[in-house]
Amino acid sequence: MKKIIIFSLITFTFNAFAQDHFTGVTTSSRVGLLNVGINPAELPNLSKKFEVNIIGLSLNFSNNVIGIKDLSSDTDIENLLFTGDRIVNAAADIEYAGPGMAMKWKQWGFGISSKGHIKFDVVDVDPKFANAILNTDEITASGTSLISNNYNQRMSGVSWGEIGFSAGRTVFENEKHRFNAGVTLKLLFPGSYANFGIDKFQGNVTTFYDASNPSNSSAYLTTTGPVNVNFSYSGNLADRFTDVNDYTSSVFGKLGGVGSDLGINYQMKDGDKKYKINAGMSIRNIGSLTFKDSNNSSNSYTFDTTINGVSTPLNLNIFDGTESLLEVEEVLTTPIVPNDPTTVYLKNETSNKDFKVKLPTLFTMYGDFKVYHKFYITGYLQQKMGDNNENRQITAQNSFSIIPRINLGYFEAYIPFSHNEISGGNTGFGLRLGGFYMGSSSVISTLTSNTKKVDFNMGFRWAFL
Repeated sequence: MKKIIIFSLITFTFNAFAQDHFTGVTTSSRVGLLNVGINPAELPNLSKKFEVNIIGLSLNFSNNVIGIKDLSSDTDIENLLFTGDRIVNAAADIEYAGPGMAMKWKQWGFGISSKGHIKFDVVDVDPKFANAILNTDEITASGTSLISNNYNQRMSGVSWGEIGFSAGRTVFENEKHRFNAGVTLKLLFPGSYANFGIDKFQGNVTTFYDASNPSNSSAYLTTTGPVNVNFSYSGNLADRFTDVNDYTSSVFGKLGGVGSDLGINYQMKDGDKKYKINAGMSIRNIGSLTFKDSNNSSNSYTFDTTINGVSTPLNLNIFDGTESLLEVEEVLTTPIVPNDPTTVYLKNETSNKDFKVKLPTLFTMYGDFKVYHKFYITGYLQQKMGDNNENRQITAQNSFSIIPRINLGYFEAYIPFSHNEISGGNTGFGLRLGGFYMGSSSVISTLTSNTKKVDFNMGFRWAFL
């Protein structure tokens, strides 16, 4: 169990870096497929008649505990994350923008795009509960710790691909104003999924320290009543979700769902192809992924250390050596008394072979304002519409950004000032040179403060005519 949590966090923190993707580029006045990704109503506003997306990559990691200056070559990630009383949240996210193209024709715009997604999340984990599981090999004293958590503590990992078909149309236009509407329909390709959730845990941990032989020290977990637990897994993540290769090798699975984006757009025009104001609203990622695989499993249980009326504390040392949710589940469903199926810690409530996972639906609102000549300033708001505590919900983060920019046509530079609900405030920098772009919403904060977010994006697209 220790390996599952800690190795997953280390892997994503230092090898990937997670959720405001392509910040700054997606609201640029150089309108392209990245703008369409946040609002399909931008399609009739394409800067050129045709655009081809070659490649785009956005990497993002955020958390609410560890700052960039807390890290060093001998950093103990475990102690940093789970020291103190603060509930731990962390999110790691990769988005790959693959080949795609868009075109505008008269009052219409059309586009086709491809994307790949990889996500890993730690949601509302109580540090006392985490320490109870993680530190059974580092017990230094005997005692009892009370644990009371009112959240559904989750660890989840998911990968999926999508192909989007977009259309947008200008519904009203005169010399000063333009209104557009647009829609994107997505074919979804679930790759892999894993989730462990334990809801509203109440109980205590009792440690016994053996001074004569510390390796014989032990810890026992006791609940004060039944607790709801969920184990779900599919694809490569059924066996483990500690290896990045398990995600990247299964981003595009079989067709398993449809999704959609809906949006509207308004422009106050400033000449033929320019604007004073460009504003829009959209609802993105409506839909769900259906996971169907030979090793699929989604089981909900009640977990209780009172078995057949007798208090039977769980020895946490039994998790030593486990490397997958499947192994943890097997340990907890194995009878304590051989051949007596009633003597288990987990009692099955529901079981599903195939299951659906909700996409991270978002409400997006933005406005790009021409302040003077080549200088613009953008406001961007992202609000999640799902509950991150739900076991079958892909997480999202609320965020807000103010992005001043200078656009000289072929060259553009911008400085995002953003606030993320997990990592707090950050300042970044980005630039565009023709179709090439590169940036980060946190790079200045990384250099000047103890930011809890690290992200980077870059890519290339080609527009013509």
